[in-house]
Amino acid sequence: MEHAYLGTNFTDADCKEALDKKGLKYVHLSDERLFRFIAGKLNEGALVCWYQGRMEWGPRALGNRSILADPRNKNIKDIINIKIKLREPFRPFAPSVLEESFSDFFEGPSPSPYMLFAFKVNPEKVQTIPAVVHVDGTARPQSVSSRTNPKYWKLIKAFKDITGVPVILNTSFNVQEPIVCTPDEAVNTFLKTQVDYLVLNNFIVNRNRED
Repeated sequence: MEHAYLGTNFTDADCKEALDKKGLKYVHLSDERLFRFIAGKLNEGALVCWYQGRMEWGPRALGNRSILADPRNKNIKDIINIKIKLREPFRPFAPSVLEESFSDFFEGPSPSPYMLFAFKVNPEKVQTIPAVVHVDGTARPQSVSSRTNPKYWKLIKAFKDITGVPVILNTSFNVQEPIVCTPDEAVNTFLKTQVDYLVLNNFIVNRNRED
């Protein structure tokens, strides 16, 4: 088993219909422009709902139905809990890391693509990604492969190109409910939060602008 992207997939037409039903304004970008734009916004501190391709099958959001943030911001956990998750402040968030950079940040065997195991964070990297490090110095990483999820891999690579850090904070796209599956669910959940951007396939909605 190489990946868990075994769930339902939705087309651009499905995504556009969900956005139009709510009267949302959006832009549609090519892959490369999308990756650069969203990586730049993460670097600036934005929160992003990221909805792509086939839904993950299993207990974790693995980059297709995820909410993303900058792991370098030690305050981002509190921001996400207040703006989105509405949950206990001690509950941690997990890192997604480029598969080839896994050993630079975590001690132990790799790859670990399903975000199921805790690894000790290399001590010299703890201050680099404080938002995803547990109080005992561990994290529950997802190694992201360019073979099994090229779009998510390219987004993290674009973030690395800007910041030098090949890691993104990844939490499930939901608010005290099951992870979103359909574009309609994604739009409805986004509208209930204070997340800055919604990305449905290659459509982008900016909460804070009308254009």
